[in-house]
Amino acid sequence: MLEIVIEARNAAIGPGMNVKRILPFRLRRMVGPFIFMDHAGPVTILPQKVHAMDVLPHPHIGLSTVSYLFDGQVTHRDSLGVEQVIKPGEVNWMTAGSGIAHSERFEEPAALAGGKLEMIQTWVALPEKDEEANPAFHNYQPEQLPVFTDTGVWMRLIAGDAFGLRNEVKTNSSLFYLHVELEAGARFSLPKEHAERGIYVAKGKIELAHQTYGPGQMLVFRKGAEPVLLAKEPTTLMMLGGEPLGERFIWWNFVSSRKERIEQAKEDWKQGRILLPPTDNHEFIPLPEDKSKPAGSPQPEALS
Repeated sequence: MLEIVIEARNAAIGPGMNVKRILPFRLRRMVGPFIFMDHAGPVTILPQKVHAMDVLPHPHIGLSTVSYLFDGQVTHRDSLGVEQVIKPGEVNWMTAGSGIAHSERFEEPAALAGGKLEMIQTWVALPEKDEEANPAFHNYQPEQLPVFTDTGVWMRLIAGDAFGLRNEVKTNSSLFYLHVELEAGARFSLPKEHAERGIYVAKGKIELAHQTYGPGQMLVFRKGAEPVLLAKEPTTLMMLGGEPLGERFIWWNFVSSRKERIEQAKEDWKQGRILLPPTDNHEFIPLPEDKSKPAGSPQPEALS
């Protein structure tokens, strides 16, 4: 039933931003097409130090980034000229494809007051046929995302399909991604229609087969398992998964089915062939040295 429990590790993605890193994990690199998952916050920082959290312009290829906020706000800018203030409950889906650069800046101190900022960012690997697609960015408002409620259960479909729900978020492969809120005593299960499925406990506690799991833990289940989860207290879960895509290489912010494509992306970034955001082009994150371990970045490796 339960294949593995992943414990989040601490990682730094910038001088003022530490996160809990869930994926990739050495014993379970991907869950469906999801190849990366970070949980940031709640962040407590003095207003005068807010800009220390900024993530400067940096590149991606071969994936889609998905940003989802519980609280606070962040400003996204990218090579396409998109400038989007990301707010709680929205889905922000950026497809890097052949190459894009973007920044994430925290420009509203009031939105961070009292430890308000809290967000989840995932990367979704692209199918081979879409790895060189044109870059794109889409913002989806909360009213575009179906919500289901039952006794003690509130659930929003972020993307894909699950429990009979679908939405208009554009994806490139079969997947599901859910935000679930459970009241104490509520029971919940997993959608059955996907081969690989994981549950991340963002807040609260759940019980499964007389074992209790809490914040920072991801439970990954074998195909066909039908677990019943019991919320021991008010609990926030992120559920995700889908069909596996096969082996992927990951290095820094690059994902590809071909190792040589990663090498090309490194050179493209060094030579300026991946354009900076036109309204945020005065600074950027340089390509890390190959032999170093960049803060907040996965090591070069193949994932499957």
